[in-house]
Amino acid sequence: MNAIQKYFKYRQSLIDQYVKGDMTKQEYLDGNLEAVLSLQIRPFQNVDTVEKGLFNYQYYNAMAKEAAMTAHRAAGDGRLDLLARAGEYYDKKDRATLKVLRLLDFQRAQAYFIKTRSSQLSGKLYEIVIEDYQMILHSTSPVILRALREESVFSEGVRQSLIDGYINQKY
Repeated sequence: MNAIQKYFKYRQSLIDQYVKGDMTKQEYLDGNLEAVLSLQIRPFQNVDTVEKGLFNYQYYNAMAKEAAMTAHRAAGDGRLDLLARAGEYYDKKDRATLKVLRLLDFQRAQAYFIKTRSSQLSGKLYEIVIEDYQMILHSTSPVILRALREESVFSEGVRQSLIDGYINQKY
């Protein structure tokens, strides 16, 4: 089993614990961040497989969430720097998402806007389900949204997220 497979197996165990109620969303996020940082790999420069792209998505998503959470506890210029860093990580996450979709040629993917309690994300956040990898991705990127619509894998309207309890739980 390679490092990416080990990460996804560990991540699934974190998800299982979260779903059972054995850990909070914050504990899940902390465990996932620890997992991506403890691996002897960093984001891949050459993303030539879906697995590498999905790992990059997870890495950048974990880093963005950590920067954003730290920013909310910070003040002044430090806060602004952390928010900027979070934005950069979210941009890299979105590039990984688009790479995965292109590697899949948008096949066996579906996407739609999701219901959210956040007024800032309402009408912007959408879910992308990658069926063959049992992976759920999220984005607000207009670039990805345009590509999903062009490839006819985006369903208009708003649905409940497949992981609604997670998405709408504060951390």
